[in-house]
Amino acid sequence: MDVSTFYGRKQEDCQVRAIPTDSEDSELDESESEEMDQEEWIPSGLRDTDPNKPLCLTTNELEQFLGTVLYMSLFGLPATRMFWNKATRVSQVADTMTLNRWEAIKNSLHFNNNERQEEGDPLFKIRPLVTQLTSKLVSIPMSEKLSVDKQMVPFKGRHRQKQYLASKPKKWGYKILILAGSDGIPHNMEIYTGRVNQPPELRDVGASGNVVLRLAQPIPKKQNYKLFFDNWWDRKQKRYISVPHPAVVKEYNQSMGGVDLLDSLIALYRTKVRSKKWYHRLVFHFLDMVITTTWLLYRRDCEGSGMGKKEVMKLYTFKSYVAEGLCKSGKSLEKKRGRHSLSIAGAYEEKRKRGPTAPIPVPDVRLDQTAHWLIMTGDKGRCRVSQCSGTPKAMCRKCNVHLCFTPDRNCFLKFHTE
Repeated sequence: MDVSTFYGRKQEDCQVRAIPTDSEDSELDESESEEMDQEEWIPSGLRDTDPNKPLCLTTNELEQFLGTVLYMSLFGLPATRMFWNKATRVSQVADTMTLNRWEAIKNSLHFNNNERQEEGDPLFKIRPLVTQLTSKLVSIPMSEKLSVDKQMVPFKGRHRQKQYLASKPKKWGYKILILAGSDGIPHNMEIYTGRVNQPPELRDVGASGNVVLRLAQPIPKKQNYKLFFDNWWDRKQKRYISVPHPAVVKEYNQSMGGVDLLDSLIALYRTKVRSKKWYHRLVFHFLDMVITTTWLLYRRDCEGSGMGKKEVMKLYTFKSYVAEGLCKSGKSLEKKRGRHSLSIAGAYEEKRKRGPTAPIPVPDVRLDQTAHWLIMTGDKGRCRVSQCSGTPKAMCRKCNVHLCFTPDRNCFLKFHTE
């Protein structure tokens, strides 16, 4: 008996395979193969892996997810599940989001609509993200000395875009061509995908030279910007093209290291979240690059304002502040555990049906987490949380209701978070 008959599937369904779960402890390869990626079907936006269990993601949760990813790059544990493990728990991550919720968001992370897939675009999965990021890099004010060089995103999975560069510390991965200033700030980028048609307005000077011309398009014309680039391989002549200019060797050495500087800073706290989706590695690399670029801009502004080097925030501190802001700014960290019989609003409605009762603020006011100050009054009042029989003197100044606030009962927190 063959497999399809045993499992009750039709013969034509044998080519359909279920999307594997992203287990950090799996012994499988760290990425999907190109063939596996072509077989999966994902609707637009953040994909729900189970249609019967919708993801219901909010903007705040997505920001918290990104914040925890930044924290993971700073602590550098080898597997993401270790951040929730009892022996290796990291509170900045584990207290922000549960492991199951974090993995559900990661599994559903998606950046384009497969139903409108364009043929011939190897980067279709992340095309909107790449376009948006490039447009932002181009708008950054440029320094006088610029350089074009290769950047390697470490990756050892199976994918046709993976390249090998013997000159790089990480020799296997995705190759990105970067236009950057001597200060390391990127201004344009192009992910290597093989042969690219040169725009008609630019001269065709060979594959390597064409890349330089494309990346140099955002540079303002006739404003004395200086562009440096490395030796390039001529496929027709099968040799490197090198033009000797002894007079500018010193300036070349001082100005050519912008991309290498950016690489070294990203490598200090690189995000190493494993995934079976090939494009996740690029997405997390872009997140690291954006944070590093932002820090470089911050450092440039500090130097321009005359701030001393000791006063400038270190990259580690800067990245941790961004992570903390994403995880906590404007968010409620109160976790709902178990099943509550009735919420605050639900208990109020039930009580109102039984007879007259004093009103409580609408949820938009009660849960807005703004200016809810605890004050002490001279008179006691009935606590407005259901199933609480306390008569505290403490009350919320904004909501104008009495609420218990003792070591045993924190009805004040419950009233403003549920």
